[in-house]
Amino acid sequence: MDLTILFGTESGNAELLATELAESLEGVHAVEQSDLADFDPACFDARVLYLIICSTHGEGELPQSAVPFAEAIRRAAPDLSGIRYAMFGLGDSTYPNYSRGSEQVDALLAELHAERIGTYGRHDAAGRDEATVLAIAWANEVLDTASARVAA
Repeated sequence: MDLTILFGTESGNAELLATELAESLEGVHAVEQSDLADFDPACFDARVLYLIICSTHGEGELPQSAVPFAEAIRRAAPDLSGIRYAMFGLGDSTYPNYSRGSEQVDALLAELHAERIGTYGRHDAAGRDEATVLAIAWANEVLDTASARVAA
């Protein structure tokens, strides 16, 4: 299965996690990785599954690298029917808008008819779980769900 891991980051944590996730999936899947800041929404491809990792900045805002993507997709408002993605949010539950950055990207994609598959993954910086361990387990679950849908 072809995968593209997209990340939105402010401090680099989402990018680091995207790189670690890509390394864990290489060899089994064709994996590309891109910063949301560099991804043109017109390039979405229905043959690709998108794994999106997005942090939250400030009081629930998008991280800086996700802002150009959000502006571009709002402007273009493409019909994303047939586009499949999965979402993994980074945040800290001690803040009232925990994981809100990823939720904003998720809402944008859903409004444009993209289909989120699998569970919504999250890492809580206030917790004890390691982000990489959670992200790899999440990605494997998403890939199992995607594969089962293709087989059905």
